[in-house]
This record gives sequence, C-alpha cells and structure tokens, in this order.
Amino acid sequence: MDVQIKRGLLDVCVLAAIKCEDSYGYKIVKDIRPYLTISESTLYPILRRLEAADMLTVYSVEHNGRLRKYYRITAKGRQRLMDFHEEWNELEAIYRFVTREENNSD
Repeated sequence: MDVQIKRGLLDVCVLAAIKCEDSYGYKIVKDIRPYLTISESTLYPILRRLEAADMLTVYSVEHNGRLRKYYRITAKGRQRLMDFHEEWNELEAIYRFVTREENNSD
C-alpha cells in the first residue's frame, strides 16, 4: 500500500479510536489491532503529528504511581473524521472503477 495513503488511514484510525473516550497509547493499539496491525513505535509519531495538527490534546493522569498520557480528540480531529466519511465515498468509486473489469469478467 502506498505510504501516504496508509499514513492518512492510520491517522483516521487513531482519531476513531479516541472519538468516544479519551485513551492512552497501549489501549489505542489494543483497540485498533482487531482491524489492522499497529505497534506502539508506529503509534507515538502519529499521536505527536495529530497533536501538532491540533487534532488531539494530551494530558497526564497518575496511574500506579506513574504518569500516563491520555489523548483527547479536538473539534478539528472530529472534523477530520467527518471529512474522511465524505472522502470514503470517492475512494469507493475509485475502487469500483479500478476493479470494474475484474468484476465484469465473472
């Protein structure tokens, strides 16, 4: 898969993982894993990029004597998810176009 496409999809997956409740790194990875493979070493640069783009905010909470970073989606992050829903229709149309000969040969 094209790196840029995958990068954009991973960003949206991370936002989707925290859209209903704030979460932390390990839990985000665990929540995404049934759908795609992502490691914590892949996740943290995505989280930093989304934070820099104002799509999420970060705060710390003490857990078992250590500080745990929690991530919260922002209005801009929610807008990105809504934009993705609209873009998905276009991606589906492109997919149908690309695979049309395969589908017609049945």
